[in-house]
Amino acid sequence: MAKPLPAAILLMGPTASGKTGVAIELAQHLNGEIVSVDSALVYRDMNIGTAKPDAKTLSSAPHHLIDLIDPTQSYSAAQFRRDALNTMSEITARGRIPILAGGTMLYFKALMEGISTLPHADPDLRLEIEDRAKKQGWPALHAELSALDPATAARLKPTDAQRIQRALEVCYLTGAPMSQQFGKRSADDFAYDALPIALLPSDRSELHQRINARFAAMLESGLIDEVQHLRKEYELAPTLPAMRAVGYRQAWDFLDGDFDRKELAARGMAATRQLAKRQLTWLRAIAKLVVFDCLEKKLAPSVTDYAGHWLKGKNFRVM
Repeated sequence: MAKPLPAAILLMGPTASGKTGVAIELAQHLNGEIVSVDSALVYRDMNIGTAKPDAKTLSSAPHHLIDLIDPTQSYSAAQFRRDALNTMSEITARGRIPILAGGTMLYFKALMEGISTLPHADPDLRLEIEDRAKKQGWPALHAELSALDPATAARLKPTDAQRIQRALEVCYLTGAPMSQQFGKRSADDFAYDALPIALLPSDRSELHQRINARFAAMLESGLIDEVQHLRKEYELAPTLPAMRAVGYRQAWDFLDGDFDRKELAARGMAATRQLAKRQLTWLRAIAKLVVFDCLEKKLAPSVTDYAGHWLKGKNFRVM
């Protein structure tokens, strides 16, 4: 008889859906440890704009995979998958339950499905493609892509420089169209019996109100000062992944621009609402989710009760 897979809880949801509070209650009541699934929480010294748990919260419910790198560095889905699987293995070895909580849906997808086998970027080849684009224009390179990979070219605009460049790069490196390779994943298995939970809003407008209030609170807590400090402490550029994060990008533009704080708030709130929309789109594509209304008043106890019964039904130890 095959040995049962170790348990894991996957807690997903859009920004401002209450994931942190639910994750903490799950960890405290179900013998669990939290693994952050958030592409912004990996950065050190980025605390306000990422809504990073404070020291008191972390002491009561430690989080793994936060404060890993400086804002000048980058962190990929492949790195996340490797780090998350290693951390989950360590948590399981301690006889505890990994609780993966966050809103970076690409990371969840990478964790559960593996990493695309498409080749890594080639800086020299990219530079060569960019040089050709400067001379010939991106529509000309799009026409070339149409001959090499008609399926990919058909879904791209002739001015979509980034995606045209990547598609040509894959064609040159592999000798095959990206459309024939897209979707192939590494064979690394996600060897866990996982409970995927989604915190979704029954009323999108109420979630938007939460988002607006949270961004306003970030500004009051010193988001602008935080970005100023980061710019002094690190050699940053607006093109770095850390500074493209929602909130930081708008604060950077504010510091360099000529619009006022009111406009900053409006831009930050709008960008965060767009982020939530993208997260909800990702979630709708995930099968077999257990859905809870993130606007429910007793959300954390409801989710914890459900997850506790699920664990007991599989004979996992619950505190």
